[in-house]
This record gives sequence, structure tokens and C-alpha cells, in this order.
Amino acid sequence: MCGIVGYLGSEDCVQILLDGLRRLEYRGYDSAGIAVIAPDRSMQLVRSQGKIKVLEEKLKTHPLIGNVGIGHTRWATHGKPSDRNAHPHRSGPLAVVHNGIIENYAVLKKELQEQGFVFSSETDTEVVVKLAERELHKRQDFADSVVATLKELKGSYALVFLCENNPDELIAARKESPLILGLSDNAVYVASDVPAILPYTRSVIFLEDDEIACINRDGVRIRTLDGVIRQPQPQTIDWNPVMAEKAGYKHFMLKEIYEQPHAMIDTFRSEIVLDQQEILLTDLHLHQEQIEALEKIYLIACGTSYHACMVGKYMLEGLCRVPVEVDLGSEFRYRGPILGRETLLMVISQSGETADTRAALQEGIEQGAPCRAIVNVVGSSLARMAQGVIYTHAGPEIGVASTKAFTTQLVALYLFTLHWAKAIGRLSQQQLGQAIQDLLELPGKAEEILARSHQLLDWAKSYGKAKDFLYLARGILYPIALEGALKLKEISYIHAEGYAAGEMKHGPIALIDENMPVMVLVQRGPTFDKMLSNIEEVKSRGGKILALIEESSDDRIGPAECQFVIPKTNQWLASVLFAVPLQLLAYHIAVLRGTDVDQPRNLAKSVTVE
Repeated sequence: MCGIVGYLGSEDCVQILLDGLRRLEYRGYDSAGIAVIAPDRSMQLVRSQGKIKVLEEKLKTHPLIGNVGIGHTRWATHGKPSDRNAHPHRSGPLAVVHNGIIENYAVLKKELQEQGFVFSSETDTEVVVKLAERELHKRQDFADSVVATLKELKGSYALVFLCENNPDELIAARKESPLILGLSDNAVYVASDVPAILPYTRSVIFLEDDEIACINRDGVRIRTLDGVIRQPQPQTIDWNPVMAEKAGYKHFMLKEIYEQPHAMIDTFRSEIVLDQQEILLTDLHLHQEQIEALEKIYLIACGTSYHACMVGKYMLEGLCRVPVEVDLGSEFRYRGPILGRETLLMVISQSGETADTRAALQEGIEQGAPCRAIVNVVGSSLARMAQGVIYTHAGPEIGVASTKAFTTQLVALYLFTLHWAKAIGRLSQQQLGQAIQDLLELPGKAEEILARSHQLLDWAKSYGKAKDFLYLARGILYPIALEGALKLKEISYIHAEGYAAGEMKHGPIALIDENMPVMVLVQRGPTFDKMLSNIEEVKSRGGKILALIEESSDDRIGPAECQFVIPKTNQWLASVLFAVPLQLLAYHIAVLRGTDVDQPRNLAKSVTVE
């Protein structure tokens, strides 16, 4: 979720680059930098940790000037926020800015070090520019060197290269990470998102995967890695500035819901070695002998992350047969928990700054327990305090109601579970391979759900005026029912409750009448028939059934239009897929009720006080 800008034209580009970076600030970042080709044809670079205003202060003492340049705001994925990890990264005559993740960077880095290259950062991006410098020495051609470099990379990237030897040229490339070109009469702009260039042009070319754009003063030439030329086809963007920040979506929350498939990929792609069927979790620092010595796990979080912990309990106990306790961060340390060297404390937080969760982690540290964290922000308090981390790579989440942060936490917990199960011999290599394959197929199945959002909108129109909702589920979907109810409460202000379906007759059944919609989450398996019985109990009291059902609809539940089919996956990853339509339903209802979807009343994005 970093921001990229680039410029080649007739004007001084420093303020243009800074202006573009400011327009991408909504995406979140921890450092910034720019590089330009100066009038004497030398490359000049300034970068800094912190906000753009820090970079601007640096530029007052180290002024830059030039009409070709690149800029970047970084959301850390590899390496903590610092000046040396900030982009652009330079090697010899080359500089580069990068969004995405290079999966094979460790292998490439080792190879380059053996060849004498010295690295100054902790990033995967520096590998790209070192590799490009090596290829430039071989080929003496800027474009050919970039193509050769890209063919060595595995992963996702949006890249823009600047070269001192080619002072009137930029080269941009894309694979699974957005990158656009903007065209005007006397300039070409490059950006990772439309808002950066909207004040300067509305004529835009969207690069496709595996395409390279060679930009010079004569125009733009687009080709594939295999050398196939594509004639540029500019499109006119008619978004206003607010729409541009949201990539055309009405709200940030909706944008973030639709970003989930890509966020899932970013969370698992750098942690899996496909050809070896292996889970890495290199930042977790929890190896087989350590896992074998552990007897119990505490999962601690607040709010939506607490629901992720509940799902994690089902995963870990079901696959690893290790006892797991789930606790609220706000309650944990006040009940006098008993911890020790044989107990792992795992905290989960989107921001990495949640005060109650931080206090729980501190309690674990003081009692001498091994402590780990699942967070989204590199360099956050929890990431620094814990002895190891799994990063979710969801990118910034602007909407207060968490969506992609939640589903990526579930993916991270799944990776953690597979890592643990393999270490203690609970998974064969074949079973691990199938579990990884299920994960690889997950984003595509989430895309399939998103493509059927219209059915959830129909439900919202029919039931959005209800005063109360009930969500029922069993097993690993019970926490998803809680999360679905929370989403509806947070953004639509409708009273909603989630219950384990077997508990319905112990109280909630008294509330059911013809005015209450009841959302049921139905998973195939041992509890399927019991869920059908619960549904009959609701129907006999006049409740309106809305069903999310796995694999295919079922006449015993009701009409097909009251059933939303969830693609089949394994029993653990079903939790991720069932969460997505519940987010969409809450969103559509909130929009129809006219609430402030992105900033619901009384709520804050990161709760930093107890």
C-alpha cells in the first residue's frame, strides 16, 4: 500500500513529486523520499523516516532540482521504518521505487552478496536495484537490463526505474500491483493510484500485469516481458478528488472489502515456498524445538481481532491438538493469568498500538512467557515488544470498521497453525501441500463472492429497516457470526447479536418473531443437520431466515433467493469466506440507512487508551 509517483517533462519535478505523494497520504506510510536527475545529469536523492513534512524539511537543507524524477511513500513490509529503508533505493547509476513483495529476495540477495554487492537496507527492494545494476554492467542497455531483472523476480511489484546514464528516460513495470501512466501535452506522469496525478491530467493508461513502459521525451512505448508491443490506449478519468482517493468506490470500507483477495495474497505469498511445500514465517522466530517445548497458547486481542483469536482457537486445537485460551486484552491482566516458559502468549492487533493488548503483552513479558504478535504495522509497539511477528500485509485500513485486517489475521493464524502442526508431526507433507493449495485458491473464491454482491444488496433493501438482527452459527463459524453482528452494529447502528446456534433456545429464541431477520451460517459437516433443526425452530416462530450456506443451496432452508452460496474450501478457511458477505451486507444496510460508513459515531480506528 505504498505510494509511487514519477515525472518526466519540462518543469522542475520536485514539487510535482511532493504534491503527488501528499495526494497518496490517505494510503498510510512511514517514510518518504524522492530522486531526480539534476541539470548536470547526476542523480540526487533525499529520503527520510516519517511524514512528508519531514522530507520537505530535509529538502530545505539539501535542495533538489530536475525535470525527471521518482518519489515514494513507504508502508513497511521488509525492514522497520528508517531513513535507510526508505525508498528510492539506489545502486550505481540506478534508483528504484517499489510497491509489492519480492518473494525470492533472500535467495537473490545471497547470490548478489556472493558476487560482491554490499547492502545497506533490510528491504526486499534493494535486491531489485542491485540486480538491475548487475544486468546493466552486462548489457549496457537500460531497458534490456530492466527486462532481465524482472525475469529474475518472483512476487508482486509496481516498479519505476531512474538511470543516471539515461537522464531523459523512466522505465515502469507492473505485476499484480497497480501502476498507471498519465499523459499531458508536455509531460508523462507515473503513479500507483489516480489521485497523485489528477490535478495534472485525466488521460490515463492502466498498465497490465507483466507489462513494461519505456517513457522518454518522444512518448511512451509499452511492451510485455516477452517483447510483445501494445499500443497505448489512454482512458479519460472523470473522478472528483474524493472519488479518486477511494479509487472510484463510494466509501473506503467498500474499497477495502474489495481489496481483500489481494491482501490475502500479500499476507501468505512471502511466507510459502511453493516448490518445497513449506511455511516460512521467518519473522516469527519460533522453531520446531521451541514449539515442541510449549504446552499451551494464549491468544489475546480486542474487538474484531478478538473474534480472529476465537477462530484461531478452533484452528490450533483442531489441527495441532494444543490447548488454547482466548482472552480479551482489557480483561487478561486483571484476572491474574498464570504464565510461564511453557506457555506461548500471542497477541493480535491491526494497528499494533491497541492499549489493552499492549498491556496484556507486557504482562506476558513480565511473567517470562514467550511472546509473539500478529500485526499489520511494521515498527509498531507490539511488533517491537514481541519476540517474533507475523505481519498481515493488509496495507492501511481507513474505514473504522475492520474488514481486510480481519480476514488477513485469519490467514496469518492459518499459516501459524500449519507451521505448528508440521513442527509437531500433526501434518504429513502431503496434507501440508493440500492445505497450502487450499490457501492459494482462497483469494479466487473470495473474488467469486464479491462478484455476487448484488444479492446482498437485495437482502439489505428487504431487511435494512429491521430494529434487531440475530446471527447464528456453530463451530468455527460461531466467531464469524459474532463478527457479522459486530459489523452491522458498528456501521448501521442496528442492534445485532451473534450466538452459538445451540444456545438459541437458552434465551435468544424469546426475541424471535416475524420482524426479526435471522442470519444463519451453515457449514457442511458434522453440525449440518443440527443447524437445519435450529433453522426450523426459527421458522416455526416466524423469524425471517437469511442463510449463508456452503457449497450449494438446500430446499429445507427455504427459497433460493434467501440463500447465499459460499464456495467450498477446507473447514478452517471457510471462516474467511463466510466473513466477506457479512461485511458486504452490513455495508449495504448502512448505506441505505444513510449512516457515516467510514467513520461511525463514537468509534475510533485505533484504541490507544485503556
